[in-house]
Amino acid sequence: MIEIKNITKSFGKQQVLKGVSAVFDTGKCNLIIGKSGSGKTVTLKCMVGLFEPDSGSIEFDGRNITAMNFKERKEVRREIGMLFQGTALFDSMTVEENVRFPLDMFTSQSESEKRDRVNFCLKRVNMENTNKKYPGELSGGMKKRVGIARAIVMNPKYLFCDEPNSGLDPKTALIIDHLIQEITQEYQMTTVINTHDMNSVMGIGDKVIFLHEGLKYWEGTNKEILSITEGELFDFIFASDFLKDLRRRAKF
Repeated sequence: MIEIKNITKSFGKQQVLKGVSAVFDTGKCNLIIGKSGSGKTVTLKCMVGLFEPDSGSIEFDGRNITAMNFKERKEVRREIGMLFQGTALFDSMTVEENVRFPLDMFTSQSESEKRDRVNFCLKRVNMENTNKKYPGELSGGMKKRVGIARAIVMNPKYLFCDEPNSGLDPKTALIIDHLIQEITQEYQMTTVINTHDMNSVMGIGDKVIFLHEGLKYWEGTNKEILSITEGELFDFIFASDFLKDLRRRAKF
């Protein structure tokens, strides 16, 4: 479980987060949604340690990382897996080298142990026998799978995904969503997903947090979100007048 308590963050005179509190449950896909500029990306970056919040606390299973020194935080970060929006694969490295990279950086495992772990993770995301390929030889969906394999290679307790469906067609996006959901449940990770994709929300949103202008405006499940009839969340979900009208018609 991850809990953020009243975190604030400003850049110059602009206050992006205005006291956001939330609990992200273990074994669940916890989604953060909101319009551009709502604070969802800054929230995610504060949680993974890329930004330092101005105030408030961030706790990983009761461990307050905002009160830790660099060495203590490093130990927690070893338990974090990250799937970046653009996958962030190294073009000059093979698939195997990309997935193995965290093991080379943070472990003293033998070559055979690393190879076995890489092969296990690639098989788990249905990318076996791609070890010697380069990112340039892969489709967008395949790159995401490799990114997921690298994110879980250290057997993390916490998985963060930044816009995992960015640039993917709807069918491939659905496959990636289900893969993240399966891995979350299988390994009982605390997964936090930053997204604007309503298909993801309705498909895997065990818990959904909606940010608006730096504040937590709403939270609930993907089933509960269907009961929203007005307000900022309604406008976000049904962004076009056409969709709003379609929803009204569906009630008759």
